[in-house]
Amino acid sequence: MNAPGGSLLVAEDVRKAYGPTMALDGAEFSIHPGEVVAVMGPSGSGKSTLLHCLAGIVTPDSGSIMYNGRDLATMSDAQRSQLRRSEFGFVFQFGQLVPELTCVENVALPLRLNGTPRKQAERTALDWMQRLEVDDLGRKRPGEVSGGQGQRVAVARSLVTNPRVLFADEPTGALDSLNGERVMELLTEAARTANAAVVLVTHEARVAAYSDREIVVRDGKSRDMERVI
Repeated sequence: MNAPGGSLLVAEDVRKAYGPTMALDGAEFSIHPGEVVAVMGPSGSGKSTLLHCLAGIVTPDSGSIMYNGRDLATMSDAQRSQLRRSEFGFVFQFGQLVPELTCVENVALPLRLNGTPRKQAERTALDWMQRLEVDDLGRKRPGEVSGGQGQRVAVARSLVTNPRVLFADEPTGALDSLNGERVMELLTEAARTANAAVVLVTHEARVAAYSDREIVVRDGKSRDMERVI
């Protein structure tokens, strides 16, 4: 695949095996700033492995992953960790909020880890919580809010550092359809406002419908699908 001009994140001929199991077998991917791309496929197809490789969490056995003109494979572990703290954001299926922290402290956590003073970090966190319609939950702990509210808090946390790429792995998988749709509406609206690219891993067509483009992963190989309107 020839990467489209202006792509922010590009994977070419990526292969990754776990023992005898080939998780990725020549997968390819590209995304532009502000674009939402859904990565679809059945369980075990390799879509989550692709996301982990794109995010620099897993190192592929071969192939290249270029982010903003830089090869992730040439970066040290510390450089990739810094990238994930500052330029990448993450939303997972179950939110993975820290139960001991309040919701505003959870959202502010990425900023605090980057050295931002507490008051400034919490002001920025509350701004993002307002955009995601959960600013009234700031002093509650994750165990005191609903699943849909908690996932919106998790989305706010993923965007608080103004990342250039947001990785969302089954972000509505633990929610009912109504809450799932609301989370997707707010996630895509907030990401596009921030001009963040969104890599959306899902197996649900209703979630993929929020994307601009779909890539189907099957048996470790990827195929770019044309969106039919």
